[in-house]
Amino acid sequence: MKRLITGVLASTAWLLLLFMGPFPLFWLAITGLAGVALAEYLTIVLPDLDRQTQTPLILFGLLPLIGAYSGDAAILLSGLVLALIALLLYTLSRYAAFAHPYEIISRGGFGYLYIGLCSAHLILLMALPQGRAWLLLLTAITAASDTAAFYTGSKFGKHKLCPAISPKKTWEGFAGGLVGSLGAALLVRHFFLPGQGLLWICLIVLLLGCLGAAGDLSESVIKRAFGAKDSGSILPGHGGLLDRIDSLLLTAPVLYFLLYFQTGPCLM
Repeated sequence: MKRLITGVLASTAWLLLLFMGPFPLFWLAITGLAGVALAEYLTIVLPDLDRQTQTPLILFGLLPLIGAYSGDAAILLSGLVLALIALLLYTLSRYAAFAHPYEIISRGGFGYLYIGLCSAHLILLMALPQGRAWLLLLTAITAASDTAAFYTGSKFGKHKLCPAISPKKTWEGFAGGLVGSLGAALLVRHFFLPGQGLLWICLIVLLLGCLGAAGDLSESVIKRAFGAKDSGSILPGHGGLLDRIDSLLLTAPVLYFLLYFQTGPCLM
């Protein structure tokens, strides 16, 4: 029941933010959520860091999201460069205080790429023409894939997808997730993106569906490496925030660049 209630509340809040929230509020919300996800990640990969040390690392990692406010990918990347430089200078300034300084640089830097850079593309998507509709498509694909994969895998799953990383995931669940995400995407297309070609939407679903599964497995690799079951406990019944957005971290940048480089008429 906790899982259901949390899911309904989170979905409602997301839809309200997506369709009623002004761009500055959306940017502020995504930046705040990225900060929470970064805190969860750093707690997993650098468990010995105290709060005083962790806080500046989180703030540095938010620089790509601050740059994304402009809607310009180049400024976002400038924020990432500044974040990495700040991380290096901070580590150098406190080198003697850290038992393993390179772990701060390597694990923190990966977190900036994995969470800071990737989540900032949600803001870039919002800044695009029809950005709210594309974000709805993205989250519909992700949510429908997760739900359909869970129920299909539970009922029909026999062949393990990647047992060394996630023993419960199956190829049957993966296929069910793709079917579910396709159905959700077609509904969004019908009501919010009627000008987009059917084949174009199907290609997006296929690509993002595969990447979403890879994003889920990628976070599992991180947790398994450090013996963590969940990334946190902020979402009752679901675990941490990072557990919920792991698929979006890979799919958001890919969708953004698919749309950014799209030329000519949509495929029909």
